[in-house]
Amino acid sequence: MKSIPDVFALGQSEVKESEFTMQTFNLFNGETEDVPAGAPGDRGRAARVGSKLGASRLGMSVYELPPGEAIGPYHFEWTDEEWLIALAGQVAFRSPEGEQRLAPGDVVCFPAGPSGAHQVRNTGDGIARVAIVSTQNEFGIVEYPEEERVGIWAGGTHFTLDRPTR
Repeated sequence: MKSIPDVFALGQSEVKESEFTMQTFNLFNGETEDVPAGAPGDRGRAARVGSKLGASRLGMSVYELPPGEAIGPYHFEWTDEEWLIALAGQVAFRSPEGEQRLAPGDVVCFPAGPSGAHQVRNTGDGIARVAIVSTQNEFGIVEYPEEERVGIWAGGTHFTLDRPTR
């Protein structure tokens, strides 16, 4: 195994270009595609940026929302923290503290658990573009308190369950 100084001392002919090529995605104008019916943001378009970049510990999706549309129902993550980045348009989010509007460039963190409950929506007349960054765990648990449902992700499988009564 080569030490760090030995790696930097390698000549250009010894380093394969593909070893250092990283994928990129432009947050402002990267291509999105129609969201499958039933998925969060399904009335808009999205790009699953994390998987496009080969990420394994963080996820990111960019959503383009038509006027009045939301990225899914009011919910919170039991297992993951999410960050919302407003990129364009008029974006608002609802949280346990009420509704707040964001300007392009604003960032907000939704911690794991009930205090991080949120719903993101477009409050304008044009398309709104946002990015959501999240931690990634082997299993994901999302609660939809107003719908009394729980979503569970395990690998590539998604389950939706009625929330048990307390």
